[in-house]
Amino acid sequence: MTIQRRTALQALGSMGLAAALPSVAQDAPWPSKPVSYIVPFTPGGSTDVIGRTLCEKLQTALGQPFVVDNKPGAAGAVGAAYVAKAKPDGYTLFGGTISTHAINASLYKNLPYDPVKDFEPVALIAMLPNVLIVSPTLGVNTVQELIALLKKDPSKRSFASSGAGTSTHLAGEMFADLIGVPLTHIPYKGTPPAMIDVSSGQVPFMFDQMTAAVSLVQAGKLKVIAVTTGKRMALAPQLPTMMEAGVPQFEMASWQAVYAPKGTPKPIVQRLNAEIRKILAMPDVKDKLVNNLGMEIVGSTPEELAAHMAREIPRWAELVKKSGATPG
Repeated sequence: MTIQRRTALQALGSMGLAAALPSVAQDAPWPSKPVSYIVPFTPGGSTDVIGRTLCEKLQTALGQPFVVDNKPGAAGAVGAAYVAKAKPDGYTLFGGTISTHAINASLYKNLPYDPVKDFEPVALIAMLPNVLIVSPTLGVNTVQELIALLKKDPSKRSFASSGAGTSTHLAGEMFADLIGVPLTHIPYKGTPPAMIDVSSGQVPFMFDQMTAAVSLVQAGKLKVIAVTTGKRMALAPQLPTMMEAGVPQFEMASWQAVYAPKGTPKPIVQRLNAEIRKILAMPDVKDKLVNNLGMEIVGSTPEELAAHMAREIPRWAELVKKSGATPG
């Protein structure tokens, strides 16, 4: 073999080795670096609480940091659009909700992401009943007393929500429709600031999850008078349902889930699902989410989450159309 030919073959061999290096690096066990968990709402709400709970446990189980990154705005659409464009390598996860992956599909005409086409379902985490929260300054203790006040005093006909297009917004729109009283919606950038204004009496009432209201209720700064689900909540069995309280046909529940960008390798999705389901079965996690925050743990498979979305998207499209709800 001539020196020239041998040199050429060596060069080709080096090129082949160099070309193989990226694939070797890509095959490194997952996770081999920190994982970002995007929460599309401000800190303190249900999605944030669930995200931080899961991240703490996933970090322990998988040996890498899982870091919550809050990206609020547009009923979760800002954070969802960010994740939809993220690299599908298992290092970006998303705390999805009924808003981001059901309601927004019909609420926004130009949604910057597709809830189905841009995401890999990982797990349905929990169902969360909304509750009717009133300001103690109103002096009402029941749903019927609130309705009577709204009919009598037009200055009280406004309600707060964690954002336009959220389930808490649509709960208020449904309430207005069913009691036949026009109400003004006041959207906030997240649950905490909305609750602060309700507690002070600046806004009369709101619908939201018990999760975020617990501390303010215990402090006497907020009053919860009903639950929006069809059955009473285990955390507060004394609360009547909206239907029991005299508002027929009022039944709705929010939900929380975990997603990854579309194209995330199936083994990673399956590993995440398995670890998350283990976490949800842990006694301390169950105690926190169920007994302290009133959630109903689900822990579904990716396929079950996809099927759940397939039912929810058209259901909420009908309610958005009927209510006339808009993003702003």
